[in-house]
Amino acid sequence: MPMYEFACAECGTRFERLVRHESVATAVDCPECGVANAKRELSLPAAPLTSSSNVPMSCGVGPPCGASWCQRKG
Repeated sequence: MPMYEFACAECGTRFERLVRHESVATAVDCPECGVANAKRELSLPAAPLTSSSNVPMSCGVGPPCGASWCQRKG
């Protein structure tokens, strides 16, 4: 099931929803105000990571990321 991002045209709330079928993605209710006019937003797919990659999964895990705020030492 794909995860889609939505934005409510009424109150502006942004939220994500698992959608089983494409046809269901056109009739999504806003979790904040309940109005059924949430519009699907354009989103980028996540890049898959393998367990053997050297990409840190979260702060404090893996090699230093090189960001100026990174506190990890290599």
